[in-house]
Amino acid sequence: MGSFSLITLMCLVCLLLPIFGEGAEMDVSSPQIVIVGGDRDYPPYEFLDKDGQPTGYNVDLTRAIADVMGMKVQFRFGGWSEMRNALLNGSVGVLQGISYSEERTRTLSFSPPHTIINHAIFARKDTAPVSSIEQLRGKEIIVFRDGIMHDYLTSLGFAPNLNMTATPADALRQLASGEHDYAVLAMLPGMYLIREHKLSNLVPVARSISTQKYCYGVKKGNEELLARFNEGLAILKKTGQYQEIYDRWLGVLGPPKVSWERVVWYGTLVLGPLLLILAGTVAWSRSLQLRVAQRTRELALEVAERKRALDELKLHQDQLIQTDKMASLGILVAGVAHEINNPNGLILLNMPILREVYQDAEEVLEAHYRSQGDFTLGGLPYSRMRDEVPYLLEGMQEGANRIKRIVEELKDFARQDTTASTEPINFNGVVQAAVRLVDATIRSSTGHFEAHYGTDLPPVLGSGQRIEQVVLNLILNACQALPDDTSGIFLTTRHDPDSGTVVLTVVDEGCGIAPEHVPRLTDPFFTTRRENGGTGLGLSVSATIVKEHHGLLEFASRPGQGTTVTLTIPCQSTGRTGHAPHVPACDLSVPQGVAP
Repeated sequence: MGSFSLITLMCLVCLLLPIFGEGAEMDVSSPQIVIVGGDRDYPPYEFLDKDGQPTGYNVDLTRAIADVMGMKVQFRFGGWSEMRNALLNGSVGVLQGISYSEERTRTLSFSPPHTIINHAIFARKDTAPVSSIEQLRGKEIIVFRDGIMHDYLTSLGFAPNLNMTATPADALRQLASGEHDYAVLAMLPGMYLIREHKLSNLVPVARSISTQKYCYGVKKGNEELLARFNEGLAILKKTGQYQEIYDRWLGVLGPPKVSWERVVWYGTLVLGPLLLILAGTVAWSRSLQLRVAQRTRELALEVAERKRALDELKLHQDQLIQTDKMASLGILVAGVAHEINNPNGLILLNMPILREVYQDAEEVLEAHYRSQGDFTLGGLPYSRMRDEVPYLLEGMQEGANRIKRIVEELKDFARQDTTASTEPINFNGVVQAAVRLVDATIRSSTGHFEAHYGTDLPPVLGSGQRIEQVVLNLILNACQALPDDTSGIFLTTRHDPDSGTVVLTVVDEGCGIAPEHVPRLTDPFFTTRRENGGTGLGLSVSATIVKEHHGLLEFASRPGQGTTVTLTIPCQSTGRTGHAPHVPACDLSVPQGVAP
């Protein structure tokens, strides 16, 4: 009997084992419920609705991920600080909305961000506005506990000024009631809570002070669960479900989308009549523009004619004024030259004597200096004066010579030479004589001087001495225009049988002349070298001499490339017709430059 009972019991066990085993396999393979934590008061991301049910952007996103991944989720909402502790102690598997920070990665692992949250500074309307976090130093600041702004401001040293609340709504209510100075919260939840709770005395005074990545977060070591949420989030973005959820909750930040069909429909209704009116207006406006353009051209022609007439009148007036000035100058120079030359002649006469006196006295002064030491001479120590006196005497000599030269140029300019000789002149001989006179100056100014004298030049009628003066002035001006001794001067004489003239061309590779200065080169007292001692009379006198010989003096220059000066004088065979012959314009392609 006992054996039969034992056998019966063993059979029952064998029959029941497959049943229990099958039940165990079903339990193991059934989906495990994931506890998802969330903030009960963080709209529109996550919050409890009026019926106490979880809702918001994060909730819809989590449900969609759970659906595509075949997971079962259960939401557990509470205060944010409570939810963070629940994640760390394991009673919550994942937080569906938590901002990323390096500090938090020590204990948590994060998904890629599913949105970006901008934070702002909120204040009462009667509070002084601020534009940055640094301007909150020394102010009382409200943040909700354990939020990303709590961590961020603490890291910046604001901990003594922080006042914690359990939720963002509590922070805004305290601020609206007059407590503390500012609140730092996420922009969208802050605006949402202000509208929902009618906190009309609060405004954001600084937007986007901090931008944070908003992610799913799990406790470190639970990466397998995080990977499932990451995969689900990627699938939602591919299928377009993510964008639908985003637009439903967070799309209120931007303007509502309008379909192209609706745009075309309203455009047809509204813009059609306007286009017809616009077309008529354009046609009418075009006709007016044509009439206005025609009248404008007529007025422009009238204005141009009047301007040209005024310019000619002004030119004639300037010429009359200049003629009067020159007549007065001629009278003035005759008297002034005599008055200046007399005392200046005394200076020039006495300066060599003073040099000899100093040279004779120098031996006595040096002997006294060696025996008695330094002493005062003219109020200064002799050790200094013995070097200065020769320079002073030389400067006085040069100054007197310059006065003499200026007076002579003034006299030459003012003199009306009606008795100039008109004998035949060897033009090449005159030019060569001028070159010999300034040979020392040429050698000190340039190492590249070339002179080419034409053969079989016919003689010219005039004064060889005065033409030589012109050539001297042209060569000296070319020397003074050179920037250094590596630049060259090129002189050429030739006969132009077509115009019946002999031609002298002086080309230098100097600094050139500004275009606006070229027409004034022969004006009396005009010079671009005033600071270097230029008087502005050399070219003016030369132009007068050339005019007396019925010749022509032309200048062609480009700044930085040099200047070409062309002198043309009629040959003896052409006679003197009272006007300058036609001379072709000089070639501007040659590098050129003389400063007047």
